[in-house]
Amino acid sequence: MRFLIVSLAGMLGAQDLHLRGDRFKPLSYEQMTPEQKTMIDNVRSGERRSTDGPFNAYLRSPEMGDLAQKFGAYLRFHSSVPRKLNELAIIITARHWNAQFEWYAHRRYALEAGVSAATADAIAAGKRPPSLQPDEEAVYNFCTELLNTKQVSDKTFDAAKKTLGERGVMDLIGLLGYYEFVSMVLNVDRYPMPEGVQPPLK
Repeated sequence: MRFLIVSLAGMLGAQDLHLRGDRFKPLSYEQMTPEQKTMIDNVRSGERRSTDGPFNAYLRSPEMGDLAQKFGAYLRFHSSVPRKLNELAIIITARHWNAQFEWYAHRRYALEAGVSAATADAIAAGKRPPSLQPDEEAVYNFCTELLNTKQVSDKTFDAAKKTLGERGVMDLIGLLGYYEFVSMVLNVDRYPMPEGVQPPLK
């Protein structure tokens, strides 16, 4: 199966790989070094099934990029944090960085996971959502306090720990750090929105 994935990827150009970028120009499979091919094969054979996002930029440092995409796959698909709260934290981080594509991609995932449209819209507008469930409030407070003040109070920490457990708090910190990294990569690259899609954040 792995050989099939590799051989199919070898026939694909940048357009078929769905690689996009601005400052980091999309690479075709034929242009890639063995290390870059390993990284992109790992992305394509993983749970994402997509190369949208920072992966074209990651290819410029493929060993780091492969470690980063594996870390991101754990945080997105295997974290101890429930999916709804995971996606809530991702859109909070995307909004903090004005990461347009990250917001565009994960707002949909957040709604699918159970985050309300009203909550997502409030975050997009830079406002505190008016009606949060207790678990959402614990995560919202933790994320916004850590991102904005670089610390969390005892009250905020205790609420997150009660909601998520100590492992969940660590997974949540890892999630924020990873998606800050993704947001920085996308912003530096000036990663383009899909054709016909306007940037959603003001």
